[in-house]
Amino acid sequence: MGSANRLGRINNALLAFAATAALLYFGNGLMPRWPLMWFAPVPVLLFALRQPAWKAGLVAFCAWLAGGLNFWHYLRVLGAPPVVWFGDFGTGAAVFAASVLLVPALARRGALWNAWVGLPAAWITFEFVRSFLWPQGSATCVAYSQLNFLAFLQTASLAGPWGMGFVLMLFPAGLALGIDRVGAERKKALRIIGATLGVFAALLIFGAVRLAMPQHGPQVTVGLVASDANGGAPVNDPGDATQRLFENYAQRARQLISRGAQVVVMPENMGVVLDSDVAKTDAIFQPIADRTGAVLVVGTARIGAAGKHNEARIYASGAAVRSYNKEHLLPPFETSRFTPGTSRTLFAAPGKLAGQTWAVTICKDLDFTNPARAYGRAGVGLMLTPAWDFRVDGFWHGHIAVMRAVEDGFSLVRTARGGLLTVADNRGRIIAETASDTAPFATLLATVPAGHSSTFFLLLGDWFGWCAIALLVLVLIQLLRGRRTTSA
Repeated sequence: MGSANRLGRINNALLAFAATAALLYFGNGLMPRWPLMWFAPVPVLLFALRQPAWKAGLVAFCAWLAGGLNFWHYLRVLGAPPVVWFGDFGTGAAVFAASVLLVPALARRGALWNAWVGLPAAWITFEFVRSFLWPQGSATCVAYSQLNFLAFLQTASLAGPWGMGFVLMLFPAGLALGIDRVGAERKKALRIIGATLGVFAALLIFGAVRLAMPQHGPQVTVGLVASDANGGAPVNDPGDATQRLFENYAQRARQLISRGAQVVVMPENMGVVLDSDVAKTDAIFQPIADRTGAVLVVGTARIGAAGKHNEARIYASGAAVRSYNKEHLLPPFETSRFTPGTSRTLFAAPGKLAGQTWAVTICKDLDFTNPARAYGRAGVGLMLTPAWDFRVDGFWHGHIAVMRAVEDGFSLVRTARGGLLTVADNRGRIIAETASDTAPFATLLATVPAGHSSTFFLLLGDWFGWCAIALLVLVLIQLLRGRRTTSA
């Protein structure tokens, strides 16, 4: 009998591990099936509510770590050693396990409402603090599993990735507590489940209403062009080789403008430009802007007396050439080569679009809530973003940038080599999109509203991250007091 019980407990542990690991693996990552992520923690939470802490912690740790294998190939593509994957996801697994253990620890003291919010408070505290310390910013936040869930994505306009991630962890915690208590404490179980579904429904109603509201402002026709020739690698030889590439891009830009494009965005770091070559580069693109009135954004690797920068050069009719230097560099590829930029670039839209404010960021800048939030507070309506992805992360990395558009109230035009050419409005709807390897020079032409929308996230910034920290402190105080509560 004892051996049968022991075998049953082992089977329960394996089942909880396998179920959560599989849901995490397919529900998160580079191509997430977003509905799965809402239920991923439930199996280990149910196991934790009925088993000793050490077993529950071990199962939760292993499940999160196994689920994180969906990023293994990506990090290998980036050239990262296995220790980097284990460091990132091992730390996350440890925090997840500790967060899971809060739920039974509080529930057994009768503090069901604290148990309900304990897991999301702990997890979002981790993600929020990590975003300040980690060179990848917010890149692996669980909120990014929901990039295709448009109604829920509108929550980013209220509380950024922190609010989305909190609800994404609150939901399974509520379900698990409700299921666990439905037999012994039916009324309390129904209250927890009701509150969980109520929060979910309220946010979906908000999202539906926001999606139904039109984005104001002028319609702008945008052109995007990218080439994955030579594997998408930049031209590292300055001079004639780079100038030939720029001429080829300029030809496609002229074609897009002849079809109505008012702005054309090209990828980042297309080729090396020395100080001595800047005049030649400008002579290729500036006459197009002067003759047509269109704006052109061109990504270069600028090397000169001021240092080495991943630069975007901005050409507009009758205006001096502006530039923007990438602020957030990708380690170790860019941090070893370039100096990060320290200033922002905003400019007034030209011609008939005058009165609108546009801005430029480059690729990884949009893995962070800033500088996008600073641009949003400046009233930017259209964000122009040269980029360069790694093919396997085209959807994930490209659509992380779309969340910044929702948070900060601007439309997005993002052109990536090795990824996607994406046009999205400030509700996160993809207006048009194509892969950069669909032609020797892939092009896209689309019309997007360019009016700025104010958001609660712009007003208060990372308020929800700080609230999660405060809530975690309160939960831990309740846990340490060890006092049963009767209000549930």
